[in-house]
Amino acid sequence: MSGSGARHWEQDKEATVYIGNLDERVTDQLVWELMLQAGRIQNVHLPKDRVTQTHQGFGFVEFVSEEDADYAAKIMNQIRLYGKPIRVNKASADKQKSVEIGAELFIGNLDSMVTEKDLYETFSRFGPLVNVPKVARHDDGLSKGYGFVSFGDFESSDSAIANMNGQYMMNKEISVQYAYKKDGKGERHGDEAERLLAKQAKAHGVTPAIAPLPQQLFAQAPPIPSGPQAMMSGDNRGVHGAPTGPAGFSRPPPASLPPPPSGLPARPPPSHGGLNGPSNFYPPGFNTTHTPPPHGFPAGPPPPGFAPPGPGGPPPPGFNQPAGFRR
Repeated sequence: MSGSGARHWEQDKEATVYIGNLDERVTDQLVWELMLQAGRIQNVHLPKDRVTQTHQGFGFVEFVSEEDADYAAKIMNQIRLYGKPIRVNKASADKQKSVEIGAELFIGNLDSMVTEKDLYETFSRFGPLVNVPKVARHDDGLSKGYGFVSFGDFESSDSAIANMNGQYMMNKEISVQYAYKKDGKGERHGDEAERLLAKQAKAHGVTPAIAPLPQQLFAQAPPIPSGPQAMMSGDNRGVHGAPTGPAGFSRPPPASLPPPPSGLPARPPPSHGGLNGPSNFYPPGFNTTHTPPPHGFPAGPPPPGFAPPGPGGPPPPGFNQPAGFRR
């Protein structure tokens, strides 16, 4: 009823289903009796730990025909054994192309400032990661001081342990070792049984499932300006933080003033405001004649361009004498 791991891989993969998330109390006999409801069974194989002789939480069931295996995958998936929903799917290399390797590392004594991106940038140098690195955090988002990194093969995880255990990340010496398995038995990943299964899976083209990594892990942080440049904007004239245009962007020339609303007099030329304008220009309604000051006020000097009062003096520029006027 149960054969060796090597013999399992020699069997018909098209007629074999993978069964996972098994409770530790599940036995080969129980799996046989359950799967027999879907069709005739050729073999049941639950990989065992060589020391404890307990299964690893998953196994394979070979049916007599491929049709029986397809039927079992449809009706047995999510069936509960001892309260746990089991996973049942085809184990053929072309239909089941992923397997859990178990090359998961525990990263301890992390600085509180270490993020998931820091873990990715540090450990992805040793090999492909199958999941986004995790930093354990409290409800308020603060780090608990440890995290997890999962690789796609044991060669990469072994290299990460050899090179990173005892190294420093943000002034704290970290510890890198294989994480404990989730079954609660106190065993760590990376044992001989997991390595054997990973080797056999690789030989038959079964690869670990790689989760898509978020783009935030690859985003480049903008450079931080320093010194006097930190007080300037992109064109070295504004305040730091003011929005700037993309590369090659130039500021548009200042727009001309809009025309005045209808009903208002036109604006005078810019040079007529006293800035090097013609000396004989006076705004409309400006009184160019000299009038004596009111009684009791001393007479002041005439405005620029006007002759001092007195007989025989020339009229101010632009002044037209009335007909018959005499001095």
